[in-house]
Amino acid sequence: MIKTGIVGGTGYTGVELLRLLAVHPQASVEVITSRGEAGRSVADLFPNLRGHYDLRFTEPDVKALCQCDVVFFATPHGVAQSMMKELYDAGVRVIDLSADFRIKNIATWEQWYGQSHACPELVESAVYGLPEVNREQIKTAQLIACPGCYPTSIQLGFLPLLEQNLVDSENLIANAASGISGAGRQGKVDLLLAEASDSFKAYGVAGHRHLPEIEQGLRAIQSEACAPAKLTFVPHLLPTIRGIHSTLYAKLKVEGGDLQKLYEQRFQGEAFVDVLPLGTFPQTRTVKSTNVCRMSIIEPQANGTVVVMSVIDNLTKGASGQGIQNMNIMFDQEETLGLSAPALLP
Repeated sequence: MIKTGIVGGTGYTGVELLRLLAVHPQASVEVITSRGEAGRSVADLFPNLRGHYDLRFTEPDVKALCQCDVVFFATPHGVAQSMMKELYDAGVRVIDLSADFRIKNIATWEQWYGQSHACPELVESAVYGLPEVNREQIKTAQLIACPGCYPTSIQLGFLPLLEQNLVDSENLIANAASGISGAGRQGKVDLLLAEASDSFKAYGVAGHRHLPEIEQGLRAIQSEACAPAKLTFVPHLLPTIRGIHSTLYAKLKVEGGDLQKLYEQRFQGEAFVDVLPLGTFPQTRTVKSTNVCRMSIIEPQANGTVVVMSVIDNLTKGASGQGIQNMNIMFDQEETLGLSAPALLP
């Protein structure tokens, strides 16, 4: 069994990790930490997990975490970096669901996150945990920087086009919308039911923290013949709990290519990317609680603009599910282990 620890188990990504790991046949949760809930039972805070866990939240203790094979950080930015050096030096493998180690340029990270980075020496060692791109590096990695939710849906959607240098990489557009859980388990007026229900709005239009991560990822996957990717990214808040729908736009450089075939071939054999039949468009409800990214591609009116629609569950493929996918790869398990349940409907 893979002995796992979770730092920060009281947020939405933390409880999603607990939900998924509860039925993982080769993993057991040994430690779960929370400064605010130390001493409280997991099942008391999350009654949906009654009968699955006989654990209590504890204060973060590096010595206890070092007894685990892998430690997940399901924490706000700034927390993982403060504990990472000690865990790393002890040889513990770590999967960080926060943004602490995603961006390679330290100055850029500090600019967007508004604080000094506490562990810059390990940033270069972190492997970006997008399995469809970095599977081989993930296998041997000690530190995984798990991608953000918007970055996952957007990078996967643009991936085949940029790899083949088929679009103008300097004028990419991503119009993406996320359910409210993407903001985390926190009390804010904008997230109240009476504020968010029956409404739809853009936010972070002038600049969102996921933008530098997305552009870094797009530049890493694009053909060397491409100009460095530049993205206009406008996120929106959906009046739903879970799910991301990203609508992506790019101008084609060439005409007459079979884009549907390109996408089907690129993601053939990828268990968690589903390219829908031509003329079929994805819905967030079809990926709810799953680790699947569903997408479709079309060139409307054959006018030279390609449109990709990419949907994921922001808590699963966009966070905790992808973290477990990385864990499976790191420990030489079947990649789909514990992640094969179909979406919840309705």
